Amino acid sequence: MNFGLYATPERNLVFEINDFDETLPAPWEWDVKRLTASFVVAARQNGHADKKACDAAVVCARSYREHLRDASKKSPLDVWYQHLDAQTLIEMAPDRMARKRRQDWVNEAHQHSGESFFPKISAEVEGRRRLVDRPPLLYHVGQKEAEELLYDALDAYRSSTLDTVRMLLDRYRLGDWAVKVVGIGSVGTRCFVALFLSAEGNPLLLQFKEEGGSVLAPYAGKSIYQNQGQRVVMGQRLMQSASDIFLGWARTRRGVDIVGRQLRDMKFSIPIEGLSPRMMSRYAEVCGWTLGRAHARSGDAATISGYLGKSDAFDQAIGEFAVAYADQTARDHAALVRAVKTGRVKAQVEKNHE
Repeated sequence: MNFGLYATPERNLVFEINDFDETLPAPWEWDVKRLTASFVVAARQNGHADKKACDAAVVCARSYREHLRDASKKSPLDVWYQHLDAQTLIEMAPDRMARKRRQDWVNEAHQHSGESFFPKISAEVEGRRRLVDRPPLLYHVGQKEAEELLYDALDAYRSSTLDTVRMLLDRYRLGDWAVKVVGIGSVGTRCFVALFLSAEGNPLLLQFKEEGGSVLAPYAGKSIYQNQGQRVVMGQRLMQSASDIFLGWARTRRGVDIVGRQLRDMKFSIPIEGLSPRMMSRYAEVCGWTLGRAHARSGDAATISGYLGKSDAFDQAIGEFAVAYADQTARDHAALVRAVKTGRVKAQVEKNHE
């Protein structure tokens, strides 16, 4: 889910890594191991045999190794400009059905823009455009908390953006804001949706999300950036071929670090559920390619590629690791379930809200 489509500043769709909450300079193989293990877990969840699950991990590792090797032969500038756009993703599909499926994904991504989402998330209230409460996913809190947690951070956020973006931001005024429930990996952190409106009533939806320290910090060392929001933004700009122009950071008066960005800027994650073993391996190939390109931008492609070599020894070793680590996740989850049943751990199960 940390890979998918999103819009570049030129409004073109690209396939990229799109989640950087934990970004931090660290050993390159950590990303490869995490990604390949995720494919084994996902394949098992879809009912695939372990052989097929391992195949997806091996394909991912091979794609990473081969594309990193290709990048090592290019100039730094060529690597920096390299990207995987939506049209190329469609053309890479091996058959007509796969091309249609990818075209459907692209079409759906175009529907995930802030402009198309605006009528669904807002309404006219006493002559003003307001965000609509949809508890527990989106809801308003008191004015005092707004001033303490958001208003005082807007100036700092604005200062962190490019001069050209500040001029664009100055054409909008804050109309409303609300608390937003965040995704699985960030549960418990503060997140706000802010609705800005131009003089003509055109909307701009921004999201401001709290950022704590990276979970990698105890093992890879602290970030060079004091503001954890800046850590995330810099990591994102380094590894992505193109990033949201509204990326920025701030710190509230209470010392909460936040990242600002557009909300739903054609962001779309490929639905893993239901993918066949063949489709899973194809997707693994695309993700491996993307991670290799990102590491070529942020690391030393020639050194890593030289270490990996031309044989499939790395691919097979990573496949074996991914299966072993997926086994460990199953054991960990089973231990958690037992702890909940015996009362050692308290858990509250919530029903899904639409």
